[in-house]
Amino acid sequence: MKAKELQELIDFIAKSGLNKVNIETEEFKISVQRDPSYKPVVSMSAPTAAAPAAAPAATPAPSAPAAAPAAAAAPAAEAASSGNHVPLKSPMIGTFYRSSGPDSPAFVQVGDLVEKGQVICIIEAMKLFNEIEAEQSGRIVKAMVENASPVEYDQPLFLIEPM
Repeated sequence: MKAKELQELIDFIAKSGLNKVNIETEEFKISVQRDPSYKPVVSMSAPTAAAPAAAPAATPAPSAPAAAPAAAAAPAAEAASSGNHVPLKSPMIGTFYRSSGPDSPAFVQVGDLVEKGQVICIIEAMKLFNEIEAEQSGRIVKAMVENASPVEYDQPLFLIEPM
């Protein structure tokens, strides 16, 4: 099962109101269960630097898609008002990294020219490091996410000025 399919499944389960889902095929077996007494709370305030680190320990995983609109609202609004700049969006939920390791240089810096298919960052999801490639050639105008920050599905990571 691909990361996008898994994300769509999690979103569907979160929206459906189901408390338990078991899926088994020849390739995999997955079981998702959430606490029926848990009521997700969506906050419209801007997230602080300390809040993302504490949030995963306090809230169950199935509530993450419900918080996505609030967390991505500000960057999405900024990306939409950027004129001819195209946002490179996260294809999954995970942790954003600008380099392959703590002592390694960043894949790209603001002002760098990138080619379509060039690796520009990594997103760690479920202990897997996924290389994220540029979807088009252009110049990096702005980095929308801080290094080692949690990201949501479809959240803008970089603004790219097409060339």
